[in-house]
Amino acid sequence: MSPAIGIDFGTSNTAAATFSAGQPRIVPLEAGRETLPTAIFLDYAARRTVFGSAAVGAMIDGQEGRFMRALKSVLGTPLARERRQFLNRRLSLLDVVAEFLAEIRRRAETEAGTGFRRVVSGRPVRFHSVDPERNAQAEIDLRECYHNAGFEEIRFVNEPEAAARAAGPGAGIGLIVDIGGGTSDFTLFESREGAMHALASHGLRLGGTDFDKALSLEKVMPLLGLGGELRNEIGPGRHSVPRAIFLDLASWEKIAFLYGPATLRSVQKMARLAVEPQRLGRLARVIENEVGHDVAFAVEAAKIGANGAAEAGIDLALVERGLRPVLTTGELASTLFPAARAIREAIAEVLGQAGLGPKAVGRVIFVGGSSLLAVVEAEVRAALPHAAAERSDVFTAVVRGLAICTADKA
Repeated sequence: MSPAIGIDFGTSNTAAATFSAGQPRIVPLEAGRETLPTAIFLDYAARRTVFGSAAVGAMIDGQEGRFMRALKSVLGTPLARERRQFLNRRLSLLDVVAEFLAEIRRRAETEAGTGFRRVVSGRPVRFHSVDPERNAQAEIDLRECYHNAGFEEIRFVNEPEAAARAAGPGAGIGLIVDIGGGTSDFTLFESREGAMHALASHGLRLGGTDFDKALSLEKVMPLLGLGGELRNEIGPGRHSVPRAIFLDLASWEKIAFLYGPATLRSVQKMARLAVEPQRLGRLARVIENEVGHDVAFAVEAAKIGANGAAEAGIDLALVERGLRPVLTTGELASTLFPAARAIREAIAEVLGQAGLGPKAVGRVIFVGGSSLLAVVEAEVRAALPHAAAERSDVFTAVVRGLAICTADKA
């Protein structure tokens, strides 16, 4: 039987691992890194596709092309199968995801010196929280992407269950709290006789990109015109600036599709009619100069900075020289509190599924980059005050567990 590889295709980062000599082994997809940014840049000048850190670098350098991130979020939605023109290529977003996964396979094969046609892939407990049809379609979409990337045998494992497999020895009942880029996932498990037994799992379509969106709408989009007014084009009176473009500009997966003559003309027209033209003028510059992703990265950086210090600036110099709103720790906590409370409620849900109370949980294991946010940790600890908190392999616990799963007998 051909070897299998575990792949954690994440909203923000992707990792791969194999299992040998009884241990999971991370496959380095970039030099010096255990994870690869889930980012794609369609380089128009060179007519090639660039992946990972190189894709982020191409976007930052202002190269001509199209940058895309957080494409996992479109799985299961009609947007995933819409075909769009990218220079001389007409592609759907599933085509782009398949290219990314094919690159993961190629890099892993080069590093391991063997071919991979079997994959154990992580998946959220729920791609979509409240839409069963979209949730089912998302797995169909992802399976199709793996197939088009050259994999012949594809198996899915819930991401928090994989993390539980990698959690290591520990008696009693534990809870995986996996807060990733696009979803929050939970598995309640029990360790017995050296084996992991899943008791219940639950998931939300809520993650780090949603945190970025909330912060962007609160701190940045008002500076670009959100909440402002436009003068009526004919006759007296005013009306509110439409919200739709700001919602898309604050959403990682939608930014790339805002650029184009029609959107720019619409924004420029709004700027002419604006009661406060300076703010809408900034929005016009973002669209014209295609710096929406730069704005999103600035918000993400401030989120991380304010989580570890009293405050952090959101660097919007590419939009307007000297524009640097401040995000304080208090603002970070208050803006993200509704999301953190939803995570706490999800923990109560998974406990209820298992018929257990908070005191039954002896250990809580934090996984995923967004679990590092203080406001999230505080709500989890409040939900499970008696549990010992553990942090290990925050970014690679899932893929290590997936590698262990490759050794399971069919």
